Amino acid sequence: MKGYSINVEEGYKRIFGINIYYKMYRVKGSNRNLVTLHGGPGGSHDYLIPLADLSNYGINVLFYDQFGCGRSDDPKDTSDYTIDHGLEELEELRKQVFGNDKIVLLGHSYGGALAIAYALKYQQFLRGLIVSSGLSSVPYTVKEMRRLIEELPDKYKTIIKRYESLGDFKNPEYLDAVNFFYSQHLLRLKEMPEPVKRTFQYIEKRRTYEIMNGPNEFTIIGTIKDWDVTEQLYKITVPTLITVGKYDEVTVNVAQLIHKNIKGSRLVIFENSSHMAMWEEKDKYLEVIKEFIDQVYSLNMVK
Repeated sequence: MKGYSINVEEGYKRIFGINIYYKMYRVKGSNRNLVTLHGGPGGSHDYLIPLADLSNYGINVLFYDQFGCGRSDDPKDTSDYTIDHGLEELEELRKQVFGNDKIVLLGHSYGGALAIAYALKYQQFLRGLIVSSGLSSVPYTVKEMRRLIEELPDKYKTIIKRYESLGDFKNPEYLDAVNFFYSQHLLRLKEMPEPVKRTFQYIEKRRTYEIMNGPNEFTIIGTIKDWDVTEQLYKITVPTLITVGKYDEVTVNVAQLIHKNIKGSRLVIFENSSHMAMWEEKDKYLEVIKEFIDQVYSLNMVK
């Protein structure tokens, strides 16, 4: 690791009439660019902050809070709570920050879906694509999560089904069962890191998660509920890395579906992780991401 000169910028970019918060770890003299997309939909960039360490290896790292998320404004029109609006927001941000330069795009969870959507429309601006615990089909992902629920201890499985049938998603008993699911498939650490807590606090404060997703991770009844681009994945030809945790709520089967449909893609499974390998296996996760970025910016792969 060289002694790079790193400047941290943060502020707001004006995009489609609203303020979008960004944070950039800019390495002096570097043209290697990584843009990160947080999950939710409705989270914030905070929980992805381990990726800032990649700037120590000469990689510019851009974080931002998507519309209606974190520190950014709500969209002006309620019809903008869509993946299509999100990918256009991303493209506008890319142009404002990087101009004509290409990027590596990393999307985690819902951000992985957004990254795929961006690649299907704007892959001419990509050096590489990283889909980290992401998805190409919301219906299939929900089906896989329901399979995981069936594998829970009877106590929690019964509670989840009972209160879902009543439409009572706020009942303390139900929320306790949901939290048990999260402890197995969202984050398998005894203590939740502070940046992850901040993301969940933003989800609670803002309404984007409820509008686009629904009451919880496995009950997706919002605007994204029918989104499925699996049959279009063959169009993605840029170098692609897919990562997933062995115990991930967005399951290994979901990752394998993407891997199977993007020719030449690489799949990495983190054996000791669920949905947040950047915390559960931080060093290994960052090494895998760094290795991929090194490869796509190598002389052999630069186009």
